Amino acid sequence: MTSMLKHRSSIGRRALIQAAGAYGATCWGLGAHAQGASQSAWGKLRGQTIRVSYPGPHPHYDAAEKLFDDFTRETGIKIERDRTPYLDMKSRQLAGMRKPQGDHDVITYLVVWKAEYLKEGLLRPLDEMLADPLLAMTDYDFKDLIPAYVQAIGRAGGPKTHPSGPDARLYGVPYGAETSVLGFRRDILERQKLQVPSTYDELLYACEVIRDKEKIGGVSSRSQAGHQITHAWLLHLSPFGGQVFDSGFKPVLHEEPGVKAAETLRRLVETGPAVARNAGFDEMQAAFLNGECAFYLDTLAVMGPAKDPKRSKVVDKVAYAMHPSGKRLSGQTGGFGLAIPKNARHPEAACAFIQWMTSKANDLRVATLGGNTGRWSTLANVDFKIRNPEQGILPFVLRAANPDWRPLIPEWDEMSKSIIGQALPDVLTGRRTAREALASTVSPLESLLRSGGWIKEGRSNG
Repeated sequence: MTSMLKHRSSIGRRALIQAAGAYGATCWGLGAHAQGASQSAWGKLRGQTIRVSYPGPHPHYDAAEKLFDDFTRETGIKIERDRTPYLDMKSRQLAGMRKPQGDHDVITYLVVWKAEYLKEGLLRPLDEMLADPLLAMTDYDFKDLIPAYVQAIGRAGGPKTHPSGPDARLYGVPYGAETSVLGFRRDILERQKLQVPSTYDELLYACEVIRDKEKIGGVSSRSQAGHQITHAWLLHLSPFGGQVFDSGFKPVLHEEPGVKAAETLRRLVETGPAVARNAGFDEMQAAFLNGECAFYLDTLAVMGPAKDPKRSKVVDKVAYAMHPSGKRLSGQTGGFGLAIPKNARHPEAACAFIQWMTSKANDLRVATLGGNTGRWSTLANVDFKIRNPEQGILPFVLRAANPDWRPLIPEWDEMSKSIIGQALPDVLTGRRTAREALASTVSPLESLLRSGGWIKEGRSNG
């Protein structure tokens, strides 16, 4: 049975090795600063107080704030905490960053907020600060940060505000970043003599078997109208080779990959637990933790709760695998990053804080306390791997993660909630076919693209 439960990839080991080599060979432009200076150069910053905006409650930041007092002891820089539910953070941050002098020195932002903040010129570029020999942290090792997270969350300025390209700059450092994993019930797969799905065809087949024979759901999925169902659809779009817009901002979400992704979402919801008919993140995750389904396909944030006896009924029954492949291996990039507002009162002390919190030693400490890692070195640490065997899949998942998972433009939030997220529920109810529902989004998407200046007035991309 052990061999049956080994993860299998349709791309194969050779492709993963090639992908790893490609990432390792990438130059991120900031690695040289790591040897530039000692933390002793931060002496001039002692006595300053920085105000930090961060989410709470949130597992990663619950762990991270346990290090704040250590930062103050080591640097003499004091921290004023602004801990806010993440749904309320954006409005608070915008209000502060639009003032002549800001309310925050460090902000925690969701990846989808980055483009809106940059459109208003509210964030300070970090490249020069991290290259300053008087400010750079010794042995920070920028190249050790997970590249897909750095691209998606930290960088912007290329085509489509894309994180790659000669004009792209660094505006943030990933912190609390996430990718997607396939969680599965080992006991159920063993009982039904099912292999760990490595493709969507295998996943759909396993969901049907489990529904019919175990009388529980297959996959727990988000399905609530708005950004929740759009998130669920995006989980399948990239693996099927799709994207929302092409390089010229022509909507292509209604073409074959987008249709396939929506049809797959419908089938997964149909074979899922009862809650899957109208689930947000909390309901989706709870269905898996409560034993109402056999699979979980979403953010790695499930890993901590799944092994917590206070939250999980499936402790010691869960393992993890790669996000299944459609036409290719892919995976989500999302979550949070740390940035410095343009109007921060103490930007140098803020830069010291960001480096210290995301350094190798402190990334490992936070991950050990239950937070998310942003570094390869943490995932390679022997003690960490022994204590957290479930995270052994992450080096493979993260090498397949797609930095271009969603359009990173200011209009995306409205597109996700009010256009795509209102059309997709019709696919689940059968009111419209996947092709019809997605095609209905093209015209309103184009209107927003024109108003945002992404396509020229009068030009039709439909």
